[in-house]
Amino acid sequence: MLEKINNTNDIKKLNQDELKQLPEEIRQFLIQSLSQTGGHLASNLGVVELTIALHLAFELPKDKIIWDVGHQSYTHKILTGRRDQFPSLRQFGGLSGFPKTGESDCDCFNTGHSSTSVSAGLGLAAARDLKGQSHKVISVIGDGALTGGMAFEGLNNASKLETNFIIVLNDNDMSISRNVGGLSQYLGSIRTAGVYQDLKNGVLESLHKIPVYGERLVRKIRRTKSGIKQLLIPGMLFENMGILYLGPVDGHDINKMTAMFQKASRVNGPVLVHVLTEKGRGYEPAVRHPARFHGTEPFDIETGLVKKKKHKAAYTDVFSTVMRKLGDRDEKLAAITAAMETGTGLKRFHNMFPERFFDVGIAEGHAVTFAAGLAAGGMKPVFAVYSSFLQRAYDQVLHDVCLQDLPVVFAIDRAGIAGSDGETHQGIFDISYLMSMPNMVLMAPKNKWELSDMIKYALQQKHPAAVRYPRGEAYDGLEGFRAPVVLGKSEVLYEGGSVVLLAYGSMVKTALEVRERLMQEGTACALVNMRFAKPLDKDMLRDAAGTYDLVVTMEENVRPGGMGEAVVEYLDSIGAQVPVLLAAIEDGFIPHGNAEVLKREAGLDADSIADNIKTAMKRIRRKTVGI
Repeated sequence: MLEKINNTNDIKKLNQDELKQLPEEIRQFLIQSLSQTGGHLASNLGVVELTIALHLAFELPKDKIIWDVGHQSYTHKILTGRRDQFPSLRQFGGLSGFPKTGESDCDCFNTGHSSTSVSAGLGLAAARDLKGQSHKVISVIGDGALTGGMAFEGLNNASKLETNFIIVLNDNDMSISRNVGGLSQYLGSIRTAGVYQDLKNGVLESLHKIPVYGERLVRKIRRTKSGIKQLLIPGMLFENMGILYLGPVDGHDINKMTAMFQKASRVNGPVLVHVLTEKGRGYEPAVRHPARFHGTEPFDIETGLVKKKKHKAAYTDVFSTVMRKLGDRDEKLAAITAAMETGTGLKRFHNMFPERFFDVGIAEGHAVTFAAGLAAGGMKPVFAVYSSFLQRAYDQVLHDVCLQDLPVVFAIDRAGIAGSDGETHQGIFDISYLMSMPNMVLMAPKNKWELSDMIKYALQQKHPAAVRYPRGEAYDGLEGFRAPVVLGKSEVLYEGGSVVLLAYGSMVKTALEVRERLMQEGTACALVNMRFAKPLDKDMLRDAAGTYDLVVTMEENVRPGGMGEAVVEYLDSIGAQVPVLLAAIEDGFIPHGNAEVLKREAGLDADSIADNIKTAMKRIRRKTVGI
């Protein structure tokens, strides 16, 4: 059947027998394709029938579907003519793993972070109404994403709408790790209320049979604000917010969902369709281990095991070990995650110290202020979070942590170029937005041992502290360089020469390669491990300005507001005349692709930096001899 789907809406040409066969073909295609490229498997296997039903019920691209987060949009891409591009999935210049308006006119809104679809859909619906148009707008949001506060801000605003707006709640009891909290429990109670429709119909039929008074009772119940649903489903959260609730409906029954979506299309107002799906459906390893197959590397289909085994511990593993050991030593240590227990390496801590582990769901802003409350109460909270997701809590970091100078530790994973997830997941802004915050201490380790030392050091501070580290294998070089961590002090690794490399965090390894290339060509080069972006080592910078012909700053972050600019600002303030070359990401976003390829494209690889240094030194020499 897949051979018959090459363009948008081709699915509407299939008959019922063909539609029954299609989900299995799509699942087999996804399993086969992602076993080669990697990608988000479990979430996509769970929404195959849901996506088919949406494409049958609505007319794309006229109607607009917004996929919350968007990592579950693979079937949508297949049904809109992008199947042949899957061999390039998440590769540089290839098919994105998320909706992209530049890829297809059926992708109406770029997504990548959680809990945004209701707000975006509401805006699209308002624009439709203002322009006098009549198309449908559908926001698809998962139960995990619904824990984000922004989703409820959108729902609250949607309740005022008097025209059609459809919200599809994809409920699989999972975000990445298993869902937690009151909302999850609430949705669980609805799951168990599968007899609701039958019971409601039975009550109404019985009332209709009562002579004279039966019809009056039915009319009265329907006029009652809470309605008959209030009698049968505790709370009816969505109905109480003014949003019509339909469901729950089997998320793997195409016909039932299609009929439900068509019914929802006739509602003059906001309507939520509750769909129950199974994450990983159709592939047993993904059903058993949905968190592991949330985002997977290439894997063996028969066993489900990743093909490329890790030979070295990742930075996340190092952090996990440190937290586990420190948990034994300090009963005040607490760990916080925003639905990323496994991804951030806190599973071991959770297993050992469950009373001091807190998964707050996909709610980064709440996580930060919750951590601030823990710190104000005398605990030592560590919030482990991906760099890209911490930026969702900018105000809370500034207002609730830094303003009160509370000792919250931010363990910032996947800092820098993170790779194949693309623009929305690259951790290239945290240096810039944290540098501007008073009281914040900002560190980055050169290798796995320094990460351990910095986490321990951060927990000794009485101020906010952030430790950023990259995705992937932890660098195990420079083992012999392990000077004690001292606030605002760098670590000089090599001296001498006319050029000094000031490398921060992950760029120390690259700086070693740059130094080797320059030394081979006759340019002596010093290397400093910056350790701190804030506060800067001003004594070292002052000495460097009077010693070297060229200062080179190296950071895996955007240039605006970064460490390099802070170095330039300080050197200018003391009247230093030494030229400074900034190796950083120019003002812009980084697309999806292999991390090493992306670094080369951004000019952050050793060859590019070495070439730029050689060019700069030629200019300096020409200026020196008066050419």
